[in-house]
Amino acid sequence: MTRRVRDRDPAKKPAAADRRGERLVLALGLGLAGLVLGVASTVSDPLALGASLVLAGAAGGSVHASSGRLILGWFAVHERGLAMGARQTAQPLGVAVAAVALPPLAGSGRGVALAFLAGLCVLAAIVAVVATRDPARPARRPDAPVASPYRTPLLWRIHLASALLVVPQFTVATFAVVYLVDTHGWSAAGAGRLLAIAQVGGAAARLAGGIWSDRVGSRLIPMRILACATAVILAVLVLGTATSTPLAIGALLLAAVLSVSTNGLAFTAVAENAGPHWAGRALGIQNTGQNAVGAATPPVLAVLIDAHGYPAAFAAIIAVPLLAAAAVPARWRQGADIPAAPPPAAVAPTTPDRTTSDRTTSDWTTSDRTTSASPTQTRS
Repeated sequence: MTRRVRDRDPAKKPAAADRRGERLVLALGLGLAGLVLGVASTVSDPLALGASLVLAGAAGGSVHASSGRLILGWFAVHERGLAMGARQTAQPLGVAVAAVALPPLAGSGRGVALAFLAGLCVLAAIVAVVATRDPARPARRPDAPVASPYRTPLLWRIHLASALLVVPQFTVATFAVVYLVDTHGWSAAGAGRLLAIAQVGGAAARLAGGIWSDRVGSRLIPMRILACATAVILAVLVLGTATSTPLAIGALLLAAVLSVSTNGLAFTAVAENAGPHWAGRALGIQNTGQNAVGAATPPVLAVLIDAHGYPAAFAAIIAVPLLAAAAVPARWRQGADIPAAPPPAAVAPTTPDRTTSDRTTSDWTTSDRTTSASPTQTRS
């Protein structure tokens, strides 16, 4: 009976990255995405093409949780903000590469562009196999399941704040080009170049946010401040749009940069507070929530813009980053949201000969205890 109950324990059924390791998940996910995109490059039927793209996106989605978990396992607490910020620059820089490379390739046919993407995925899978090593995991008894970090509100509040902050991010990213063309008379090419500049600025903002969090010893205090700053710049954007002044263009550019600056901070905070045995699942929940809100934002904003115009639509989202700031479970003191390292004897690493893993794993493991056992950590 005891064994049957233990086998039903959710901790015995972790996400793939938690159970099998990040290297395997990265390689298989990227390799499968490349294979499916390669098939898609030869497909002409619209339904088959759509199904291929959905499958490729799902396979490539494994990168998010596993790569974030990998960074959290290898870097010490005072290095993680910078490391995760560097990781988070990949998305905007990747968008910039796609914006430059895909249009000319698509001119030679859709299959050529898809084959290019397939090749990049396969190359990334090879790099993952060759260059990636899984960090050591803390040892624990098989009959001692790790308590769920979701027993306290901490992670739920970070998930909620992160999902809310996706709204201004997707609003600006989706409608910036159309707004500049329709309202300010820009050419599509000129608006696209401004958006590319914003993508580079967003990558720099994510990196700077990570460095800031390392220096102040908190992920969530900078996240709350940046959320408030996003609301302020959205208000300036509304003012500039309503008065049809160039102020709107500068505000739009700054909003595009600020609205993406919190992603790495939230990702790092989730993994640190989930702990090594739950981080893969927690990061998966984080991405799922953000993607769901991101998918819903453009159609809702499109209805508002069509019915009431850009000023009203932009004004409608000012409250969203303010709600996110209120949801962020940050204490206004240094290091309040980063779990402290346990005593050296508290955790026995699985590979004692890897000194780097010993250091970083012990820095990380305490969150299994503090998140699930310390309700005071979730207070604002």
